[in-house]
Parts: sequence; structure tokens; C-alpha cells
Amino acid sequence: MDASVTPASPPPENGEYHRPQVPLVHLALAALGIIYGDLGTSPLYTLRDCFFGSHGVAVNQTNVLGILSLVLWSLIFVVSIKYTIFVLRADNEGEGGTFSLLAMLRRRLKNKKRHWAILTILAATGASLLYGDGVITPAISVLSAIEGINMATDAAAQFVVPLTCLVLGSLFFFQRHGTEAIGRIFGPVMVAWFGIMGLLGLLAIIRQPTVLAALNPVHVITYFAANGLHGTVSLASVVLCITGCEALYADMGHFGRLPIRLSWYLVVLPGLLLNYFGQGAYLLINPESGDINPFFALAPKGTLYLLVILATIATIIASQALISGVYSLTQQAIQMGFMPRMRIVHTSEMVKGQIYIPTVNWMLMAACLTLVLVFKDSSRLAAAYGFAVTATMTITTTIYVQITRIKWNWPLWQSLALLLLFLLFDGSFLVANIFKVTDGGWITIFIATCILVAMITWRDGRAILAKHYELMRLPTDVFLNDLAKYSPQRTSGTAVFMSIHPEGIPHTLLHHLKHNEALHERVLLFSVLSAETPTIAAEERVQLENLGQGFYRVKAYYGFMESPNIPRVLERLGKKGLAIDIYTTSFFLGRETLLPTGASPMTKWRKHLFIFMSRNAWNATSFFRVPPDRVVELGNQVEI
Repeated sequence: MDASVTPASPPPENGEYHRPQVPLVHLALAALGIIYGDLGTSPLYTLRDCFFGSHGVAVNQTNVLGILSLVLWSLIFVVSIKYTIFVLRADNEGEGGTFSLLAMLRRRLKNKKRHWAILTILAATGASLLYGDGVITPAISVLSAIEGINMATDAAAQFVVPLTCLVLGSLFFFQRHGTEAIGRIFGPVMVAWFGIMGLLGLLAIIRQPTVLAALNPVHVITYFAANGLHGTVSLASVVLCITGCEALYADMGHFGRLPIRLSWYLVVLPGLLLNYFGQGAYLLINPESGDINPFFALAPKGTLYLLVILATIATIIASQALISGVYSLTQQAIQMGFMPRMRIVHTSEMVKGQIYIPTVNWMLMAACLTLVLVFKDSSRLAAAYGFAVTATMTITTTIYVQITRIKWNWPLWQSLALLLLFLLFDGSFLVANIFKVTDGGWITIFIATCILVAMITWRDGRAILAKHYELMRLPTDVFLNDLAKYSPQRTSGTAVFMSIHPEGIPHTLLHHLKHNEALHERVLLFSVLSAETPTIAAEERVQLENLGQGFYRVKAYYGFMESPNIPRVLERLGKKGLAIDIYTTSFFLGRETLLPTGASPMTKWRKHLFIFMSRNAWNATSFFRVPPDRVVELGNQVEI
């Protein structure tokens, strides 16, 4: 419920954002640019890290065929089977993502507080890890693309980091203008990207068809037998080929299952496999090539710079997809009570998914640029990559299995069998990435831990405040009886008192009556409530109850993918027989001054963190889209 929205342009006349009807082919094309950017640019660094990274293996036929077979079956099992067939089924009215899964379970676990608390922590952890992924993906993708110019001349090495910072800086500065226009060319560019990747790979396979032996999974067993523990550790590099799976699920609401599946099976998977096998063919032909990026080595003579340019554009698209995903994730976190209010700008009049969050944007930019300046090399940065991806996939598996049991009522043996099958891959990749923690993986853990602590602190702090106000709240019938008995002075006009709880009389009203000894002739007790679904139908948005004596209780419901708009709600009240003129209405909002001296069990440092976050949250007036000159703030001190 805590969100703030500033429209970049006038909202639609009916106040509702919607996704227009788009042909299936267009949706599948758009999915290529938005969803598969991260997965599609992984060939830039995956095999290079497998063979030339900090835990790389020797370039020989056993290792090349083994790594390729691992890549092949990881793409088939994790992406083609786990995500596109199973996980995409777990949609919350078309929306996907960690918080979407959590929202689906909220009502069913209402009376199982311990179970709900564990899943809440898991979902928040998964979301925090995705933030870490959102920081690393733009840095490693753009850096690995621009490093391709090193293949042409060693003199270019000194320009790689500055050029990377320039590209990333420009990308983040462009965010405030929205991505609707440039989004139209994302799909065609990615079609060209996958087509060229596949063609380059195919040409190399023709020169060395032996590489096709990797289709046989027996080479996986041979590889582990030859490399032992080192082979297990190298899984931390193999997992780079499936980074971006969570984006596939989180962005489901923008496109739907069918377009995502079509794009994957018809374009993305063939292009990726051909390129990976082509890189493997190059390594078999040139086993003594040294520390070289096999992706750019596939480029015919004279086309390297063109490939670098295309790769850079593709990585910008991949980065844009992750940045947009972080915006959506933040909006969901705010609506579900895990983050304080932030300014959210809608950059499209009709498409609700097109948003921009300035605070998140600049923090992401600072983190990405810092990573590039500190690591300076994609191979070193790859060591920090992977842990967030594998941990998030494991968490998604865990919550998904809860959906199968609690919502779909699967038998226990079926859910456990699926859990064990998914964890065979997820768990193996996660364990392998533990070995990379000291090489740079600690950065992801540090970022995720900071965000997780902030999320849980905000949630717990708001719960403490809610309990404080609940104890101060007066039962509605008691208040109305006293009102009839004492009959305070009533002034003309309408007053709206915002309340977190849709029951009882809010503290702000009691505070107002105590000091002014008067009430407006019409009083609205207004609560904005978060729903379990991503959106709420217009006709189900508002509930109105006449309490008598000029008092009305209004409940406005918003999904976790929506932002509140109080003026629109007041317009809907007119259709229910209660006409409200917003410019003659006074809105009473509470404003707390928080003190860390209360008796709550929250530790002192977390109290100070919560107070800091609360003080810097976006103001409630902008959040509700109320005309500032109609707002009256009633302050009070609260010890937490």
C-alpha cells in the first residue's frame, strides 16, 4: 500500500492502465528483447569462464565435450523443462515472480504464521538476490562485449573500462525518458543477434563436426570422472549459461506463457546451442589458443568490430531488461510492505509495466560503475556472478513446490519428487558457487544481505507501528454512540481520514476531534488495502459502507502491480451514490516522529535503520495523489 506515483503524462481517462491486445507474433518478438536479453548474451562469457576463468579446466576433447554437454542439458532441463513447462504454470492472474508466488499463498497460510514467516523470508531473500543480479548483469554483459576489441589490437585495452562506464552511464541516464519507443526495436535486434550467433556457430560446427558428440550425456560422466572435484567446481561457470531464467518468469505478465515459449523453442534455444557448440568446435580446432574469448574468435576476418558493436547493443538490451525488472520488483515490494514509499514515474499512458524509479536507478548506476571500476575484467567479474542466480532458482523451486501442495493440492509424493528433481540441478549449481564466494561471490551476498535486512526491518517496523495504532483505535460502535450522545459541532464539507486498518476509528480522527472539538458534516474513513492479485478489476476496486451520522467507510483495493490513485477512487464513489468534490474535501494524514526508545523487541540499530528509512520515504501526499493544498497533517510521537 505504501507507494507513490508521479505520472510522466496524463493517465488514461478511465484511470486504469491495461495491456492492449497484441498479435501473438508481436508478443513473441517483444519477448525476445525484454525477456531473453540476459540468457541471449551469456555466450559472451560462459565458455570463456569455463576454460580460462579462475577455476577453468584444460582445453582438451574430454573437457570441451563434457562442458558442452553440461551446457546443453542445463538449458534443456532448467529452462526448457523447469521454467517454460512447470514454473510458468504458477501465475498469479498472469503475473509471475517471487512476490507473485508469495501473494498466492497469503490467504491460505493466514492461520499458519510460522509457515508464512518462513516463506516470507525466503521470498524476500530471493528478491534481494535478484537485486544483486540486477547490479552484476549490466556490468559483466557490457564489459564482456566491449572487451571484444582486444581481439583486434592490444592498444585498445586501456579504453575498455572507460567505454564500458560511458555505455552504462548513458543507459541509466536514458531511463527517465522511458523505454516504450526503443522497446519496439529490441525484438528485431535480438532476432538479428540470435541469427548471427547461430550462423557463426554453425560455420564452426561444419569445420569440426566432432563437437556434436556432446549431445550424448555420457560425456558429462566422462568429464566428472576425469576432473573430480575440479569438475564440480567448474559447474559455477557452467551455470552462467542459464542466467536470466528468473527474468523469464518475472516478466510473464507482460507477454503471457505462449509467446515466451514460442520465442524460446523457435529462436533462442537453437541460436544459443549452435553458438555454444560453435565455440566448442573452435576450441577443439585451436586447443592452444590461450586465454581468448571463443565467442569473438568465431567472427570472420574483417567483421570483428561489427560483431563487437552488435554485442554491445545486445548487452544494452539485456541490461535494460534487468533494470526494468528491478523497477517492477521494487514496485511489488512497496505494495507488499517490504519497502518504503518511493517515487514511481509511469512512462507510458497505457502500459502499466512501463515505470521508472529514480532512487533505484541512481543506486543501480552507482553500484554497476563501482563494479566495473573495481574488477576491470569480465573474467574477474564472472567470479562474483552465479551465486545470486543459483540461490534465487533454489528459492523459486522451494516456493513453487509449496504452490503445488497448498494451492493445487498435489499428493505429497508428487511434490517431493518434483522438488528433488529440480534440486538436482539447482542444488549442484548452488554448492559449486560456494567455492566462488572468496573470488568475488561475496559481493552478491553483501548486496543481497543489505537489501534483505532493509526489507525485513521495514516490514517489522511497520508491523510495530500498526500494532501501536491498533491499541489506540476506538471501536466504531462505541465512537458513534458517544457521538450521538455528546453531539459535537459539525462543519460543512467532507473530511477524509486515512487509516491503515479498515476497522475502528483511526487515531488521526480522534486527535482531530480532541483538539478542534468539531467534525465535518460528512466523514470518510478511508483505507487502501493490498490484494493478493497483481491487479483489481475497476468494478471491484471500491467498497462503500454507510455507518450512519454522516460517517462512511471506504475500502480501496489495489493489486501488487498497481499504484493507488485516491482521486480516481473518489470519482468511483460518485457512481455508488456518494458524490465527492475533491477540491472542497480535506484529507487528514498522520505523520509520525519516531523515537527508538520504545519497548519493542527490535534491536537498537534496526530501530535507527527503520527511522532513517521512514524519514526518507516519499511523502504520503504524493503517494495518494491528493492536491497538496487539501491535506492536513496531524503529527504525533511514537516510541518503537
